[in-house]
This record gives sequence, structure tokens and C-alpha cells, in this order.
Amino acid sequence: MADVLSQSEVESLLAALDPNAQVAADRRSDEFGAQIAVYDFKRPERVSKEQMRAFQALHEGFSREFGAALSGMLRTIVEVKLISVDQLTYSEFVYSLENPTCFNLLKAENLDGHLILDLNPSIIFPIVDRLLGGGKHRTQNFPRRPLTEIELRLVSRITSLTMDGLRKAWSNVCDLQLRVTQVESNPQLVQIVPPNEVIVLISFELTMGEMRGIMNLCIPFNTIEPLTGKLSSNTWSTYTQKTPDPVQMINLETGVKSAGVEMIVYLAETKLTLNELANLAVGDVIMTEKDKGDGLEVVIEGQPKFYAYPGLLKGHKAVRIGKPIPRASDIIEEQLKTRLGKPAT
Repeated sequence: MADVLSQSEVESLLAALDPNAQVAADRRSDEFGAQIAVYDFKRPERVSKEQMRAFQALHEGFSREFGAALSGMLRTIVEVKLISVDQLTYSEFVYSLENPTCFNLLKAENLDGHLILDLNPSIIFPIVDRLLGGGKHRTQNFPRRPLTEIELRLVSRITSLTMDGLRKAWSNVCDLQLRVTQVESNPQLVQIVPPNEVIVLISFELTMGEMRGIMNLCIPFNTIEPLTGKLSSNTWSTYTQKTPDPVQMINLETGVKSAGVEMIVYLAETKLTLNELANLAVGDVIMTEKDKGDGLEVVIEGQPKFYAYPGLLKGHKAVRIGKPIPRASDIIEEQLKTRLGKPAT
């Protein structure tokens, strides 16, 4: 009996006879290829989707708080809206910025690295104009030049508001203490991480009347890598904790107090050979190395807690609790206090 041809062999024979069959085969392979996602090894996605959602939730609250603070400072309505949270390489971020711009390098005191706050000139110049008493005209043409020293001092008030808002937004994740270490107009002059390093780019749109501009917050992944565990859980949530119910606290306390625990009193310990154990008889005396004046060891739930002394109470065998057994941590603390010259408590 002849061998049965496989599907690929049949398609090869048809393709040799009919050129249109090859086109159909290519179309079929394209349909299967549509389900395959292309992965770029030069640009790995180091930040998970859950962490990206955490960044979005954190900075949505920041945008509302920052918008209210900025409106109060400028005495006009300023809307701040989170528009995107993306991960890309540092070089892609730098080359996407305008030149000149307001490029602020922020030092995170309790993190190993820097953050970048970029303020677009299209919104910075209207804010500076507003702070200097202008803002009467709805549309103005602003110069394409770096900010002057006076303008930088005014912009520092905006960056201070931003850092305060970020500290409050990140309070449940870490104590984010930021300070401005450098301000540049050309973003390509600042190289805080390698060009191919992954960063998280958080973009906000600032709207003041008819003026609009973008504010970018760049967070390198190696700066926040120690916090990835917190960003992957619900610890970043800004919701307040529920106040304990007094009734539930009393019920819990009553239940815990009535719970049973295992208590064992060890009289003594010794070693016997198997032959000695087999020859034991009634009336034999087993010698131990424990003195009768030494306290017995009271073990509660597997942990030695007290020394006790045997006796009788109303005709029943009993033990009288003595002093507690010192724990290893207590002994170490007492020795440390003795060496440091402090009296032990």
C-alpha cells in the first residue's frame, strides 16, 4: 500500500503545478502569523502590566491634587490630566523632547537614582507670563529660547508644587524625597542612564484657558526596581484604612482569651540503653542529672516560658510557676546594655 502524503507535501505539489496555490498557502501562513506577537529583545518590557496600572492609579490622584494646587497659585483654573503611561528607552524619550525645553533633574534621596521632570515651553511661558501679571491675551507667541534666570526662579515654584504632590501620591509606597539638582534647556546634555535603559514615561496635559502643554515625568526602571514588589500589590492604594469596630474588637479579644493552649511540664531528662529500658521493674529508681532544687521547665505551645516547682494542692499534683525563662533576644539585649554601660531594664 502506498504511503499517505502529508498536508505540507500536498501543498508543495499543488504549488509546483499552480502558482495561485502558493499565494493561498502564503495567505494561510499570514493568518496563523497574525496570532504571533513580535518581541524585540533590544527593548524588553521590564515593567509588568500590573505595575503600569499601579503607576496610572498613583498619578491620576497626583494630577487632581497638582491641578488644584497650581490653580490656587496662579489664581486661575488649570486642568491637569494624565494622558499616558508608557515604557520606552531613555534615548527614545530624550529625542522626543523639544529643544529648548525646561528639563529638571530630580534627585531621589532614599532611592538610588534620578528622576526627570520635563516642562514643555508651550505651557511654561504662559505660566511665567501669568505669574508676572500678564495673561490678558488669550493667544500669544512665545520665544523659542532657554529660560532666563528670573524665569527659572519662577518655574522653581512649579517644580516645588510638583515634588510636593509626588511625595503625597507616593506616600503609601515610599517616602519620596525629591530635590532639583540640575536644570537644562537641551535634554541631550543630561545622561542619567544608558540610552537603551528602560524608563517609565508618565505624561500630563496642562490646560490653562486656551493654552495647552505637556509635562513629562521620566522614572528609570533601575531607580524604582527595589519598589517593584510594592507596586505589584495593593499597598500603593491611597484609600484610607477602615476604623476598627469596637464590637468586633471585644468579640475577638473574648475569643482569644478562651482559646485553649497546650502546656507541658518536663520533670527531668536522662538517657537509658535499650537493655536498661527492657529490664525496668516496679520500684526501680532512675537517676537523672537534675537537682531536686532546680525548677521544672514549663513549655507552652512548644516554647519554654517559665520555671516551676512541683507540689500538691488539695490532694492533686500541681506546679507553682516561678520566674520566666529568659529568651535569647533578652539575653543579647542585656549583654549589649552591659557593654554600652547602660543599666538593664
